[in-house]
Amino acid sequence: MTPAQLLSRIEKRDLPPATLLLGPEAYQRRRIKQAFLGAMAEGAVAQHDLNEVSLTEILDDARSLSLFAAERLIWVVNTESALPRGRSDDEGDSDGPAGDAAPLAEYLRDPTPGVSLIFEAIRYDFEGDDKRKQERVRKFFAALPNVVELRRASVYEARGEAEALIRQAGFRMDPAALDLLVEALGADLARIAVEIEKLALFAKNGPIGVDEIAALVPDARTATIFALVNALGRRDRAKSLEILDTLTKEGEYLPLALAFLSTQFRMALAAREASLKSAQQIQGHFSRMGVPMWGSRADQIYQTVMKFNRTQLQGALKLIFQADRGLRDARPDDRTIMERFVLELTA
Repeated sequence: MTPAQLLSRIEKRDLPPATLLLGPEAYQRRRIKQAFLGAMAEGAVAQHDLNEVSLTEILDDARSLSLFAAERLIWVVNTESALPRGRSDDEGDSDGPAGDAAPLAEYLRDPTPGVSLIFEAIRYDFEGDDKRKQERVRKFFAALPNVVELRRASVYEARGEAEALIRQAGFRMDPAALDLLVEALGADLARIAVEIEKLALFAKNGPIGVDEIAALVPDARTATIFALVNALGRRDRAKSLEILDTLTKEGEYLPLALAFLSTQFRMALAAREASLKSAQQIQGHFSRMGVPMWGSRADQIYQTVMKFNRTQLQGALKLIFQADRGLRDARPDDRTIMERFVLELTA
């Protein structure tokens, strides 16, 4: 089940008796909790920590009837602590009752009317070493009829949600500023939502642009890197050297700028070879290939296509490689390498 599907059920007052929230994404988890609290405005709310109480005690609480509320929300954190603590993750050995899921299956055969149990399992992600551990959580709670996967949002999904939050907040943000906000915060929806709330207070002075993002959003100095990429993509030597001066004074990691620049020039080369004649064609072309792209990003690539011919784009990729290799040497001055790169690229 997706977060949107669960939110739709809650909106229709179809509250499930028990749900497992699986994954680390905090923004959707907060939305789900707020939705439950809104649906149970007259209900009672309790929170339990499986580091402190047993699963059996939580189920006993769920079975108890309230004299004051017809509906109850029981939110359970540190759900992973209910798993068996054996010698191996793959064995079913347990040090005690914490590893026994039978009481949960028994409760769900006849759940208490009006009670919603939410088990929050946020410790493990869906990839890498966490994946096997997360599967153990899913297997242990197999009796739960509803499992909601809280996956981290893609850049494209994060931008769409950010646009919706800005509309709700009632202010305007320049498309380029929105791109930088999403990328500077790593498409983290929880952080994006917090920053939009703060930017809404500042927006009474007018639309939010790139300068406001760089000045007001923590960690948005990375936005200056994207500004360098865009200036180089436009073949703007003066602006590129100005931004490079800022980056070197702030001690930014310059190979990161080259990595972003490489992506932009590769896309521009692909767009030129496909004979794409506008930003709209570029956006449609890459979207059909499964590469999410919004309008301002397509416009940046189109500007690069217009400023560099095919031979120059190929040469630019060679210059990026040489500059990246130079920055990784043990002895050089990074600023000198990057200034030479800017001069050669914008010649």
